[in-house]
Order: sequence, then structure tokens, then C-alpha cells
Amino acid sequence: MRQLSLSNATFEGNSNAYLLDEGAETVLIDSGDSTDVSRDQLRSTLQESGHTFADIDRILLTHWHGDHVGLAGEIQAAGGATVHVHAADAPLVRGDADAWDDLQASWRTYLNEWGVPEAKREELYEHLPGREFVSTTPTVEPIADGDRFAVGDMHLTARHAPGHAAGLCIYERDDGVAFSGDALLPKYTPNVGGADVRVDRPLAKYLTTLDAIVTADYDRVWPGHRDVINAPTDRAREIIHHHEERSLRVLDALATHAPCDAWQVSDHLFGALEAIHILHGPGESYAHLEHLCHTGAAYREGNEYDLTDTTRELLDAEATETIIDRYLYAT
Repeated sequence: MRQLSLSNATFEGNSNAYLLDEGAETVLIDSGDSTDVSRDQLRSTLQESGHTFADIDRILLTHWHGDHVGLAGEIQAAGGATVHVHAADAPLVRGDADAWDDLQASWRTYLNEWGVPEAKREELYEHLPGREFVSTTPTVEPIADGDRFAVGDMHLTARHAPGHAAGLCIYERDDGVAFSGDALLPKYTPNVGGADVRVDRPLAKYLTTLDAIVTADYDRVWPGHRDVINAPTDRAREIIHHHEERSLRVLDALATHAPCDAWQVSDHLFGALEAIHILHGPGESYAHLEHLCHTGAAYREGNEYDLTDTTRELLDAEATETIIDRYLYAT
């Protein structure tokens, strides 16, 4: 297995693709974004292993975001590689017009609902992807949780890991090693809420994904960005704790400033936002706010949120463990 580090302008750091060529098939996990820099980097690193785009037999995509799928179509066009992605993300990856129209309509609806100022929306629109986010659209074969792929003497099993994206999949090997895409990152916490507005109750789904990673207790995880994670169970627990702390910060923002919409809460959490973070900031705030409403810690009137009397009493009593147990993990 070889890690291929590809240029990425986003804050997560370089994107990773992974070359598996130990068997009869040559497999690539993710493909980097569709830019000249990434294309040249991928070509040259493949050549170092004695391969070209045409040699790739199968591409396993972790999710639909452009920095993971951008070159899949070009690779497929070069040699006929089979491209796989979870069924929830397949319409976007194959460039389905209705799927992209629905996503863009959802962006507009949520930005309005979250209270994002018009000037900030216009700034964001310059950074949102469209159907042209890949130079060549691949034909894809949808996969589901539990699907297995033979790679030499090893098998890869797809594990559906929604939250950051509706169709995000982890690919786990038989030997305790997994490829996590953006389900688990070594430095930053994957965005939930804004990264894929199609996900219903994204925070609850992502917490379930993190619990599954803890249960799997992988020996090592190769992520979608940056370096290998040598203690993935500990890292998953760190991110769970991060979301506990973020929920408390959301509640504190409401205690001080409510009623608030998602943009106002985002401002208290993150401050000024630019570019794609204009989507990610209020999106993550919204994910927490809706989760806290669903579990009874807060309530919503129109597009604004406030605390229940019980939550205010618990905050005044500094009963943080009770709040976390009662409101973050309730179903």
C-alpha cells in the first residue's frame, strides 16, 4: 500500500489517495481533486510505482466531495476503471442533474433558514461546487454497507459511516487497518451539518459513526487528509469529547444571547467566516441546535432557538455531566 499525498487548498491539509497494487487488480482509494496540480502529482506518484491512470482497475471512493472524487472520471476514461461509491452519494458523483439541482436548492433554503446575511451568501456561492466540479464525470457502481472487495490476499469491507457526508464509507482491511476518508481525521474534526446538508440529524449520525469506530478498535487508520492515525480509538473518543464541549458552548451561547438563529450561534462559536466556512460554521451550529431540540434541551420558534427552563436550571447548577448524558446521547 502506498499513500499518495495530493495538493488541497482547504484547511484539512493535503488530500490522500491510496494505491493498493499487491494483487491482480490495481486499486485506488479516492482520487484527489480535479486540478492541474493534483493531476500532475497523482500521475507522477503513480509513475514512481510503475503505474499510469490506465493501469487502475478499481476506484473506491469514500464520499462525494470534490477533493476525494475529482479525478475518478479521468482515470476511468484512461483505462476503464470501475468506480464505486455508496448509493447515497452516487447521484452526485455521476453528475445527475436532478441531484445537483436538489442540493443547490437545499443550500439556498438552509442559508436563508440559518440567517446567513445576503452578502455572505454571495461570497459563499463563489466557492460552492456544481456539476462541473469534476472535469470528467465517471460512471459509478453504487455500494452498500458490508460490501467486500478482494485486493490480493486481503479483503476490503465497506462500512457506511454517515455524518460528514450522507454516503461516507470507511474501507476496512482484515488486519485491523482501515481507510477512513473524512470520518476520522488526525488534526481537525470533520464538519457535520454544512459539509452535506442532505444528512438528516447529522450530529446523531456522526456520533454513531464515532461509536462504531471505537467498537471496531482499529490498529491503524489512514485518513482522507494528513498523516496516519496510530491510535484511532483514542482519536475517535477525542472527537466525541469535542462534540460534548461544543454542545455545551452552544447551550452557553443560547443562555447568554437567546433567542438566536444558527448564524448568530455560529458567530459566538467561530467568529468571522469566509469562503466555504460560511457554509460549515452555521451548518455545524445548526446540527448541534437541532440535535439539542430533538433531545429536549432547547426549542425552536421559527428560525430561532432558546433553552428550556430545565436546561437553564442545569446550566446554572453547572451540572454539565447531567446535560451531556441527558441531551447529547438521547435518541
